[in-house]
Amino acid sequence: MTPIKAEIHSRMDGMTPAERKVARALLANYPSAGLASAASLAKTAGTSSPTVLRLVTRLGLAGYPEFQARLREEITLESRSPVHRAEHGEPDPAINAELNAFVLPRRELLERMVSMVPASEFDRLVKLLAAQPRAVLISGGYYSVNLAELLALQLDQIIPNVSLAREPFGRDSGKYLDLKKNAVVIIFDFRRHEMASTKVAQQAKQSGATVVVITDQELSPSAADADIVLPVPVDGIPFDSFIGLMVLVEAIVEATFRQTRDSGLKRMKNWEENIHAYRAFAATPHPEEES
Repeated sequence: MTPIKAEIHSRMDGMTPAERKVARALLANYPSAGLASAASLAKTAGTSSPTVLRLVTRLGLAGYPEFQARLREEITLESRSPVHRAEHGEPDPAINAELNAFVLPRRELLERMVSMVPASEFDRLVKLLAAQPRAVLISGGYYSVNLAELLALQLDQIIPNVSLAREPFGRDSGKYLDLKKNAVVIIFDFRRHEMASTKVAQQAKQSGATVVVITDQELSPSAADADIVLPVPVDGIPFDSFIGLMVLVEAIVEATFRQTRDSGLKRMKNWEENIHAYRAFAATPHPEEES
């Protein structure tokens, strides 16, 4: 018996845009979403019940009852003992072999990242951030600045005094000139390593700030002046893969949030209130627009 999710994958190209919405909603919470009513699945997908039923028909099923019966049968098969699954299991036809060939190396990068990043260095950085330093200044390279910005944006919602320096020796140079002790400077520098990162690390070190360098396995020259170094494997073709870096950034943010506890949550709530207020203001038509 071919799993319904495999049928969905094989027929996706032939579906209408509305049917694809239903299919994606089902795959996002498979198979639970399909065990709800057709109306509920339609609501989740943002479509209509007739669209759900058309998709079921496209999958070669007589109706929604048969569709749900097939899903329950799949659950029963999957819940059998590991020995039974090993004896009778077949490769999942829903898995795209070509896509899987690209995903597996990234999974290996994540495993290498976990073993490569020193636990003590990671914990030290998180404790520094959770202590709410005088300033947290973050910069990045040509590509890595995008991940540096993500870290800055998310940390800023948890702790105060966080900022991104896109041009450390341009319009943001004053931020480094004002650095003092009890400040944290985080530098993203990946191969090909940039001279600006080394200069930023040297200047921050001279000011008494704690220097954190997040870099690749070959280590940026700026690591020589760093107090904390977090190396991340980035092997990829044709460009370096930032999957490990992305996960590391999320881990730093989540760990900092957990350590800040009430203060972090309070700051996030204040952020939400300000955003809601701004959106409400932006959504209110101006008098001349109403006339």
